[in-house]
Amino acid sequence: MTAGQKSAGRGGGRLRLVVAEDDALLRAGIALVLETDEGLEVVGQAADGLEAVRLCQELRPDVVLMDVRMPGIDGIEATRRIVAGPHPARVLVLTVFQHDEYVWEALRAGASAFLLKRASPERLIEAVRAVAAGEALLDPAVTRALVDRIAGATPGQALSQPEDPRLGRLTTREREVLRLAAEGCSNPEIATRLFLAESTVKTHMKRVLAKLGARDRAQAVAISYRGGLMSS
Repeated sequence: MTAGQKSAGRGGGRLRLVVAEDDALLRAGIALVLETDEGLEVVGQAADGLEAVRLCQELRPDVVLMDVRMPGIDGIEATRRIVAGPHPARVLVLTVFQHDEYVWEALRAGASAFLLKRASPERLIEAVRAVAAGEALLDPAVTRALVDRIAGATPGQALSQPEDPRLGRLTTREREVLRLAAEGCSNPEIATRLFLAESTVKTHMKRVLAKLGARDRAQAVAISYRGGLMSS
């Protein structure tokens, strides 16, 4: 077995995590960083996507930290299976490159967040806690790279299908909030850009999720890209 594994107990209410990364040294380093926070417990480590899926079925973690480029089934397919499984966990994708084509596919597969691997330990722990709380953390560097990629495409490439009809349910303000979220802006940043209170932004985002039928912010962002909002 290539993965270390701890007791499947709840650990006194600590968040239960699985780290999926094919680089053994990096995997161990991520686990070590996470366990500096007494509220987090790494219950399993996987060296490939198939092992990550198996560990999630056995250990039922709250959050999986997922590398996308792994042998066997990659992190995208692993994410798809974990999210669709009987005991779904939230998936935080870790990537090296901000222009990683896999990021978009990971969002479509059901990932709740993505973060660059060069993020600080504090940022990593913050991301895990945010994802476990049902929020989505979208690294601005990566989301803005996706926006740039779409903006640089030809009109036919940028929008391959009619706008998702769910986007038509949004008010003008809700579309503005979603567009900024898709660009990687946090709620405080959106509030500043739109001259709104942060509580108002949160209310708009809740309404966006409800109208789109999205489970979280990351899925709403995926809908905005796939549905053509970011190319309109």
